[in-house]
Amino acid sequence: MTTSDICPACGARNDCSMANPDTVEQPCWCYGVTIDPEIIRALPLTQRDLTCLCPRCAKVQNQLQSAQSESLT
Repeated sequence: MTTSDICPACGARNDCSMANPDTVEQPCWCYGVTIDPEIIRALPLTQRDLTCLCPRCAKVQNQLQSAQSESLT
């Protein structure tokens, strides 16, 4: 399965590590956040579970910032 680096909701880059050959062995940022199931359900069925949303569309920027702050301390 090929993973896309494009957000299915907005078309921006999604920063998916699995879509980048240089980081494919690293876990994606989305593994460490909780995405509201309603956001996933809002996507058309044909776009679900194929690629990552971008952090903005997944509405997880605060979670990512918290995780980065915690890793620095």
